Amino acid sequence: MATPRTDQGEPPGREPAGPLTGFTIGVTAARRREELTALLRRRGARVIEAPTLRILPLADDGDLRRATDRCLAGPLDYVIATTGVGWRGWMSTADGWGQGARLAQACRQAVVLTRGPKATGAVRASGLNETYSPRSEACDELLTWLLARELTGRRIAVQEHGAPLDGFAAALRERGAEVIEVPVYRWAPPQDPDAVRRLVEQTARREVHALAFTSAPAITAFLDTADAAGLRAEVLAALRDDVLSACVGPLCARPLEDVGVSTVSPERGRLGSLVRTIAEALPARNRRELQAGGRSIVLQGSAVLVDGTAFWLPPVPAAVLRALAEQPGWVLSRADLLRRVWPGSGADEHAVEAAVARLRGALGPHGALVRTVPKRGYRLAVGG
Repeated sequence: MATPRTDQGEPPGREPAGPLTGFTIGVTAARRREELTALLRRRGARVIEAPTLRILPLADDGDLRRATDRCLAGPLDYVIATTGVGWRGWMSTADGWGQGARLAQACRQAVVLTRGPKATGAVRASGLNETYSPRSEACDELLTWLLARELTGRRIAVQEHGAPLDGFAAALRERGAEVIEVPVYRWAPPQDPDAVRRLVEQTARREVHALAFTSAPAITAFLDTADAAGLRAEVLAALRDDVLSACVGPLCARPLEDVGVSTVSPERGRLGSLVRTIAEALPARNRRELQAGGRSIVLQGSAVLVDGTAFWLPPVPAAVLRALAEQPGWVLSRADLLRRVWPGSGADEHAVEAAVARLRGALGPHGALVRTVPKRGYRLAVGG
């Protein structure tokens, strides 16, 4: 396994501890990535940035202009806002064409539906009010609401969110509605596909502790990259076991839930709430407190916290320390450590000795916590 680097490219070392110190988190978002990364780093996390998609605005796209002209060609009965960024982009682009006031008036005379709080906030900011917004933020519920009404001859504008809503629009057309699909932006392949592939590999090797997702398409793109790399099984196994999947909301989480991966999500779909959820969930599942030499020693992620100072560990020494900490004070033989840290790798006992030496070196003045028991193995010097 490769030694992790700090965000500035420095090797692991000592630093003040925060609630996410010791944890490495992959960020897959394209939009507002800098904000999410800053919030995580502020709490002590190390962040791997690997946007799995990018957003392409279509301000000059003829399809958007033609869709807007169709909306203005006659009265609209329903208008559906699916994302905040998409709605704002549509209104702003129409304003740039000198059609902003007309479009707002056309929407004001229609029944406005919104998919979730972000779309609702954008609609209200544009001076409109929504009639219905499903609590689940799912397009399925919007469709159910619409299909319960008479739709023959109704004109419905649907602001798309990165990809065509073919099934949604088809169901409405089957009921006799005229559907105007409004493509405000499109999801496109990432600018740095190698970064996504590296994050997939690190996930498969369980070198990250969590992945943060802010959209369902980002998850799909991540899993597609795992497929292309031949690592889908390994990645899903890691996500079902050691690597936390944190999603901004239940709609975002659906592609993972559909393949049997449990996720955590905040009650409110906001970046700050997502970070707070991660800061609560990761220590709860990957934190252990021990007493050694009269001091409280905390093992958290890939770090050891002693007297408020964090000692970051490379992945293999961190795995050795976790194995020793499962039964503090008990002796683990070199063979035991080989089975736990290097399963099926073909490594020999020299790898164990080298990893223990690196672990002691990374712990600095606290390296004596890892004791050698002659002819038996190693143990943590705990208690007292």
